[in-house]
Amino acid sequence: MAHRSIAKVADMSSQLTATTPLASLLAARRAEAHRVTFRVTEDWQQGRTLFGGLLSALSVQAMRDVCGADWPLRALQTNFVGPVSLAPFQVEVSLLRQGKNVRQVKATVLQADAQGQEQVCGILLGVFGTGRSSEIATRRPTQPPVAVAAETATSLPYLPGLTPNFTQHLDFRLAEGAFPFTGGGDWLTRYHLRMKDSAGVDNELIAIILADAGPTPALSQAKNFAPASSVSWALELRPVTKVDPEGLWRLDQDTIAYDEGYANDRAHLWTPDGQLAAFGYQVVAVYA
Repeated sequence: MAHRSIAKVADMSSQLTATTPLASLLAARRAEAHRVTFRVTEDWQQGRTLFGGLLSALSVQAMRDVCGADWPLRALQTNFVGPVSLAPFQVEVSLLRQGKNVRQVKATVLQADAQGQEQVCGILLGVFGTGRSSEIATRRPTQPPVAVAAETATSLPYLPGLTPNFTQHLDFRLAEGAFPFTGGGDWLTRYHLRMKDSAGVDNELIAIILADAGPTPALSQAKNFAPASSVSWALELRPVTKVDPEGLWRLDQDTIAYDEGYANDRAHLWTPDGQLAAFGYQVVAVYA
C-alpha cells in the first residue's frame, strides 16, 4: 500500500531543476590558510539548509586540504548547529593532535548572517588513522539479506515541495519498510541507493553522503507531511576497496527509540558488493 501511494503521485514531479555534480562543487572550493570556502547550489538544499551529508562531506574535504589526505577517515562527529543558506560559507580547520597513527581534526562551519556577522553553523570532529598490522584476526560483518532486490525495488521519485532538493542527485529504491508519511507500521527502512553522478569523487566522501541520505524511519509513522532535522550525527567508517561506481549501495536504518519529538536512529551502509562501509547513530528532531 505504501509503495502504491507514492507511485500514484509520481506524475506530480515537475521538470527537475538544473543540478550541479558534487565534483563541480569540490573543484570550485577555495583554500586559504586554515579556511576553505565553498559555494553550494540550490539543488543540494534540504529545506532551508544544506543537506547535512553534503555539509559533512565538504567539511571532511576541508580537513584533508588543511591537515593532509594521506590517512583514511575512521570516525566523524557532526553537530548541526544552524542552517546553511545558499550564500558562500567557510570551513575553519584546526589540528587538535597528530600522533604516529592517529590525527584528530576539528572543523567549524561559518557563514555570515544578514547583518554580516559570522555565525557557527556546524562543528565537526574527524579522526583519521593509518592502517597498522595486528596479530588479531580480521573480523568483517556479513551483509544481511533484504526482502526486495534492487532490480525490483520501488524507486522514490523526486517530488518538488515534498522530497528534498538534494534527492535529485540520488537513485533511491525501497527494499524494506515504508516510505515517509504513509502511516506504515515499521520502524526500519532498507534502501538500495547510489549517487547518479559520482564521477571524480572518492568512495570516502560518497560513503559520508549516502550514510546520511535516508529519512529517519520515524517519518514512515506519520500520515501527513512533517519536516525533520538532524541534530547530531556520529559516523564510523571502514575503508573499502574496488567499489563499482555504477553499483547500488545499501542503507539499513532503524529507529531505536522515539519520544517527545526526537528519534534515535542507527544506520549501516554497505557497498554494492556487501562490504560494510560505515555505521552510525543520529539524533533527529521530528516536527510531527
